[in-house]
Amino acid sequence: MATKIAMIGGGSWATAILKMLSDNLSEKEIYWWMRNEEAIEHIRKFKHNPHYLSSVEIKLADDHISSDIHGIIKIADYVILNVPSAFLKSSLANLTANDLKGKKIVSAIKGIVPEDNLIIGEFMHENYGIPYHDILVVSGPCHAEEVAFEKLSYLTIACTDVEKASTFASFLNTRYIKTNVSDDIFGTEYAAVLKNIYAVASGICHGIGYGDNFQAVLISNAIREIKRFVDAIHPINRDIKESAYLGDLLVTAYSQFSRNRTFGNMIGKGYTVKSAQLEMNMIAEGYYAVKCMHIKNQAYNVDMPICKAVHNIIYGNKSPLTEMKLLAEKLN
Repeated sequence: MATKIAMIGGGSWATAILKMLSDNLSEKEIYWWMRNEEAIEHIRKFKHNPHYLSSVEIKLADDHISSDIHGIIKIADYVILNVPSAFLKSSLANLTANDLKGKKIVSAIKGIVPEDNLIIGEFMHENYGIPYHDILVVSGPCHAEEVAFEKLSYLTIACTDVEKASTFASFLNTRYIKTNVSDDIFGTEYAAVLKNIYAVASGICHGIGYGDNFQAVLISNAIREIKRFVDAIHPINRDIKESAYLGDLLVTAYSQFSRNRTFGNMIGKGYTVKSAQLEMNMIAEGYYAVKCMHIKNQAYNVDMPICKAVHNIIYGNKSPLTEMKLLAEKLN
């Protein structure tokens, strides 16, 4: 029997992953849940997402796209979670643990659930009883916009059961997507959360006028900060220089497509948090992540000066210029 895969979410990353899947699998194997009925009707009629990556052709059967989350999930073997982390609870609110029993849950969110202060894998384990060996994490330096143009990209699929990671990786592996596997579901998810904070920091520094030389120092300190935290929270043998950690940080901190860097750049240029969010009209996961990580780190007391500086600016209303000058004295 063919594997059935359900995508939960209608944004750019969801659209990009659907492109990868549809380049590998039959349209009969892929299902898509979206909240927006108008978008669903547009996709059925024109085969393009009207709001995100509109150049990507959607190769799904019309009856496989629906706003009925129960119906979509009931069919699926794999459920890919791909909504902004702040909206995950509301998106899954009508589901029970029984609805997800026996499903393999794939986190493609790269965020943290703000109300619970949990990464996606922990949230699904604690709230829906999903065993960790059935939770997979998609990570790596891979912007949706470049996937749309079929530019060569790399993804890492993590699961404590590496065979399951390898199976899911095969669904995404195309001529423009190379895949690796890992058993580090905690490290890859936390690194993906943290890199959004450092991308905000990078944007702030650019906005106030720091150049490439300082950015290099900032990001080399950021990867060490990531290592200190993930080693404290889940101490296993990992190579922080792998693309799932360092590569994802680099592309998010430097790329023109990075919404977290864009958000930070606006803050650095003098926008208020609210005005930057309104103008972007997209979710910058780093906004939620920095508060959550600030709270979570109180239990671990890891030295994280970059995270602290971003938290002071976004939630403490401190001057970006002053905070970054203070931070600069702590970096090396």
